[in-house]
Amino acid sequence: MKIEAIFFDLGDTIMDETTEIKDQDLVTLDAELIGGARDIIIRLKELGYKVALVADTRIGTYKNVLGKYDMLRYFDCLAISEELGIQKPDPRIFLFALNSLGIEEKDYKNVIMVGNNLKRDIAGANRLGLISVWFHWNDRYPSKPETDEEMPDFEIRDISQLLEIIKTLEGENIEKL
Repeated sequence: MKIEAIFFDLGDTIMDETTEIKDQDLVTLDAELIGGARDIIIRLKELGYKVALVADTRIGTYKNVLGKYDMLRYFDCLAISEELGIQKPDPRIFLFALNSLGIEEKDYKNVIMVGNNLKRDIAGANRLGLISVWFHWNDRYPSKPETDEEMPDFEIRDISQLLEIIKTLEGENIEKL
């Protein structure tokens, strides 16, 4: 299997929500990144993967946070709920990213979605047949799937574990990681 793309949520997947400083409109002005998040995204880009941000967030939030860390340039697609007028788990937000990256329906099974929310990220990815990776590094959101759709394909507690999942899935390309 060749992974076609890796999608990331923003809050509590790349950005630590507990460090957010927001304005009166709830736009995040500043926040810290989760340890290793920037490095893993850069590494995935260096390895030639397409990377997308698929996030339920305010427009200013992702620009402020990812801009601060010079990360916007690493994303091939930005599927942002406030810009698109839809939120996860609505399949249209994932389809926007898939279509923007030129990924055909037959290849959806080769796309990874990494997120922290079982109801939004995991269920949304599973509905389209994407590979769902639950980043369970805190318990701020429910941590037990309530439906089969919320059952992740993989669970990680450190973002660096994503490389091991890719190695497992790609098999023959293991040496490049």
